[in-house]
Amino acid sequence: MLGTVLLLLALAKPVCPSPDSAASRRAEALKRLLEVFGMEDPPPPPAHFKQPPQYMVDLFNTVANADGVTKNPDILEGNTVRSFLDKTHGEKMRFLFVLSSVAKNEKILTAELHLFRLWPRATNGPKRHHFCQVSVYQVLEKSEPDAPGGKKLLAARLVSLQGSGWEVFAITQAVREWMEDEGSNQGLLVTVQSLGGSPLDPPPLQFASSRDHHESKKPMLVLFTDDGRRGASLPMAGFPGGSHLQPQAPVLPAKMPVPKLAGPRSTRSLDRLQPCQRHPLSVDFEEIGWSGWIISPRGYNAYHCKGSCPFPLGENMRPTNHATVQSIINALKLSEGVSSPCCVPDKLYSINLLYFDDDENVVLKQYDDMVAGSCGCH
Repeated sequence: MLGTVLLLLALAKPVCPSPDSAASRRAEALKRLLEVFGMEDPPPPPAHFKQPPQYMVDLFNTVANADGVTKNPDILEGNTVRSFLDKTHGEKMRFLFVLSSVAKNEKILTAELHLFRLWPRATNGPKRHHFCQVSVYQVLEKSEPDAPGGKKLLAARLVSLQGSGWEVFAITQAVREWMEDEGSNQGLLVTVQSLGGSPLDPPPLQFASSRDHHESKKPMLVLFTDDGRRGASLPMAGFPGGSHLQPQAPVLPAKMPVPKLAGPRSTRSLDRLQPCQRHPLSVDFEEIGWSGWIISPRGYNAYHCKGSCPFPLGENMRPTNHATVQSIINALKLSEGVSSPCCVPDKLYSINLLYFDDDENVVLKQYDDMVAGSCGCH
């Protein structure tokens, strides 16, 4: 008799998930979320505070709004922009960029060398030149780049000797060769010559180095690539404008408990009475522990679709022809096992992340199909 009572008490005792199972479930969820963002592990935060290159910040603000949602989908040819700082520690006119963080499956579209032109030095004599010729070479022989066959010309043009600012040179072919053979990356050499092609010593034009100048002026390689990850399941993958993507209702903080509805009617049954429409869905990168390596945005509104698709489907529910037929079949009970259409996203927008990778390089990556733009009955 006592054994029966103990058995009944054991069966009646509520079973709660253990802390270990909750932790493993969270770990699995974060792992799946990383897969959505094309990563195996989250990059570690920079060891010390690091200011991202202004070029990358400006590019993010041009491509995306404050929430990261794409507002100009035609600006980027690919879906990834990577920036690399010079690793020569200030060797004048020689530059080296380590590209080990670029995945082998990424297609190299364009590579640019960004150099900051300093104000010209004051000279005692009369100014004879207003321009000089700047040439960028791919180094083939590291120890003797000036020997025959020691370097290959990549880009050359006239540069003004007045003022200061960024100069950009295309070096795509060199980067493609480096990606095919990592050992061939011997860096770049920049020369300054007169209009006639003769060397100028000392050169009247100087570029900022990685050692002697401010972080914002350091030499940089910018790489535009495409990793082949495209989501073309729904139309309008880009973001045409910002006005209609404002939250339709206040977004509750993720940690705030959702109040229960009073009375016998459950939340789920009430949802079925509401028409299909879009609702806020906040994604907070700080809450999931990613704020250390993500620069922008701090989070975004993914939105989600919820509600019923009752017969007859009105135009406001944006039904497809298939959904209309399915709704009729379901309403008339013309076939068994046919449910009513579902409330799902019918437009998806992409978002952009600006973040530090494993090597503390700054990356801008665009991810398709991340925000529900509108909902419909399908």
